[in-house]
Amino acid sequence: MKISRELKTGVLILTCITIFIFGFNYLKGTSLLDNSKIISALYTDVEGLVIGANVTINGMNVGKVKNIDFNENYEKIMVTFSLRNDLTFSNQSKAQLYEAGLIGGKAIAIIPIYENGNVIKNGDVLPSDIKPGLTELVNQQIAPLQDKIEGLLTSADSLFAGVSNVMNYETQNNLKLALKGLTESIENVTKLTKNMNQIVKQNERNFKGTMDNLKNTSKNLNELTDSLNQMPLNSTIKNFEQTSADLKTIISRLELGNGTVGKLLNEDELYNKLLGSSEALEALLKDLKDNPKKYVHFSIFGRKEKDK
Repeated sequence: MKISRELKTGVLILTCITIFIFGFNYLKGTSLLDNSKIISALYTDVEGLVIGANVTINGMNVGKVKNIDFNENYEKIMVTFSLRNDLTFSNQSKAQLYEAGLIGGKAIAIIPIYENGNVIKNGDVLPSDIKPGLTELVNQQIAPLQDKIEGLLTSADSLFAGVSNVMNYETQNNLKLALKGLTESIENVTKLTKNMNQIVKQNERNFKGTMDNLKNTSKNLNELTDSLNQMPLNSTIKNFEQTSADLKTIISRLELGNGTVGKLLNEDELYNKLLGSSEALEALLKDLKDNPKKYVHFSIFGRKEKDK
């Protein structure tokens, strides 16, 4: 039996169409022979999620995203995805949208619940959740900082505006003069420091001699201290204490009237007698001086005999 050219052409075209359909669905992540469950979830934002994105449970791929479209009243976005038919968990499990990598792209992670609710079946709508990605977390942290920076910039603008108002022509001239004076002071200090360095350098030998003298003086003081430490200070202090005790004993005896000096100090009668004797002796010496002939008789020719 001879096959006509038209039949061969029709079979070839049909085969190409079939291969194209299978390849297209394969690239979309779907299969014509797949009998997976079709599940849905509603989200407010699905930016970064595309058809064919993975659906995972504990990091393992268990399905693919089939369709992304608005719901009936256009309030939310319905994401339809497939799940392996052998999976059995509660229809209260959560379908969480998360970032699949740092370079972008999102996927859906099923957080299964095995206790509450009915077992999931084809056509169920799972509760949804959106896990903040790295970008959202960074934005959340930066937003307060951005507000603070904007406030600081506003305050800085106000400050600069106030400074501009205060810095009139006269104030600017005064500031220039002050800065000029400060510059001159710094130059003078620099010159003074330079001169001091030159003086120190020129008198380095004298400074060295002075330091040597100080060193010798310190050495002499140390030797003097050692000499003082070696002196018999204990015996000297002991002799001084003995002398002090003897002096106290003498004073005590004088106060008690012992001895001539003690009696003289303590007996008024003896003192008065000595005073009277001293006054009589003084009067006698004065009379002797004034009238020496009264007490002394002498003659060149001998003593003249008295008349009988």
